[in-house]
Amino acid sequence: MKLVVQVKLLPTPEQASVLEATLRVCNRAATYASQVAFAEELKDRNGLQKEVYADLKARFGLSAQPAVRAVKKVVDAYATLRANLRAGNLGPPTSKRYRKAVGAPIGFRPEAAQPFDDRCLSWQ
Repeated sequence: MKLVVQVKLLPTPEQASVLEATLRVCNRAATYASQVAFAEELKDRNGLQKEVYADLKARFGLSAQPAVRAVKKVVDAYATLRANLRAGNLGPPTSKRYRKAVGAPIGFRPEAAQPFDDRCLSWQ
C-alpha cells in the first residue's frame, strides 16, 4: 500500500538557496535535452533518454532520478505541443505563431516547476 502525504517544506535560508539552485540546474538540463530532442527529432522517452542521460548526469551533476524526470518533462512538453498543433490551437501551418512554435526547441524557465517523487527525496 502506498501512503500519500502532503507536506509543507520550511527550509532554512541556506536550504532554500540549495533547493533553488537544484531547480535551476534541472531546468537547464531540461532545456539541453529539449535542444537535443529538437535537433535529433527524438519524440519518445526511451530514445531521448538513451541519447542524453549520461550527459545530464555528467554535465549538470544530476543524480539518476532527476535526470530521468528532466527527460520525461521534455517528452511531455513536446507531446503537448504536438497535440496543440493537431488541434489547431496555434493556427494553420502558415501562421506566424505555428511556425514559431515548430521552428525552435522548447525552452524551460529557470524557475519552472520540476516534478519530484519519492525516489528524489529522502526524509531524515
